Amino acid sequence: MIRILLVDDHPVVRMGLRGMLDAEPDLSVVGEASSGAEGFEQAVALTPDIVLMDLRMPGGDGVEATGRILSAAPGVRVMVLTTYESDRDILRAIEAGAAGYLLKDASPKELADAVRAAARGETVLAPSVASTLVRQVRSPAPPALSARETEVLKLVASGLTNADIGKRLFISEATVKTHLLRVFNKLDVADRTAAVTTAMRHGLL
Repeated sequence: MIRILLVDDHPVVRMGLRGMLDAEPDLSVVGEASSGAEGFEQAVALTPDIVLMDLRMPGGDGVEATGRILSAAPGVRVMVLTTYESDRDILRAIEAGAAGYLLKDASPKELADAVRAAARGETVLAPSVASTLVRQVRSPAPPALSARETEVLKLVASGLTNADIGKRLFISEATVKTHLLRVFNKLDVADRTAAVTTAMRHGLL
């Protein structure tokens, strides 16, 4: 029997989930919680096999609760079940250690099968969530510029010459050129204009 804890701030949602899951012969809802903090307490006290965790709730969000549960009860598997599928929500949940990320429009069969898969140690992702993660992996992370490199590039973008930038920052013109060469290398560009446009495209300026 797979023991499940429901964590969601909407009583009607919890009631519906309990009805769907308890109808399965191998699934049993052993507890409910209406906030992340309460979910943590229940998870530690009940040590269920699976926690179905909503993301956005009063009294502590689901990602924070997920991290706390997995630290205190590493044998518990947490699955996110939410209406939200923003890139930020998905990445935060996965980074916190969630074993799955499902959306509330999943069918009863999809939900039950996902719970069983998570209990077997598998990672379960809604198709749209899986696509988001693939896109994130395929998109290279923007290069990281130092604070000084960013400062120099901002002044380049404002139209200042190397000499002007040196005077503004109280550094030599040669040092300005050194910073720019490092920027060119990090952004894989060959000139000032390309450096500025590339940095803007990556959200660095």
